[in-house]
Amino acid sequence: MPSTTINDVRTVGINVADQDAAIDFYVGTLGFEKRLDAPMSETTRWIEVAPPGASTSIALSAAADAAGADTGVRFTVPDADSERGAMQARGVTVGELLRFDGVPPMYTFDDPDGNRFYVVEEMR
Repeated sequence: MPSTTINDVRTVGINVADQDAAIDFYVGTLGFEKRLDAPMSETTRWIEVAPPGASTSIALSAAADAAGADTGVRFTVPDADSERGAMQARGVTVGELLRFDGVPPMYTFDDPDGNRFYVVEEMR
């Protein structure tokens, strides 16, 4: 059986049309921290944002054709209903709070580029 030394997920990349506008949303609206903002060339930057204390970050990759995607990324929160209300109050486009038997409450939200994320209540 093959073995690996991979031991974590560091960064998940998403495409955004405007990196500065994306920073404003993820840091200014969602409350994430900006962990890295480094030039890669005269026209591109490597930018990483993350929820405070998270081990995995989100890379905001510049893409002129950022049309939005279902990222499949799930963030966890202690109380999905409370966080959904707080996000909505800050102007974030959020989906309906979904509740299913045996599954933690969850909802979706979209960033300004139409990238879809999920918020799932922590299992207790």
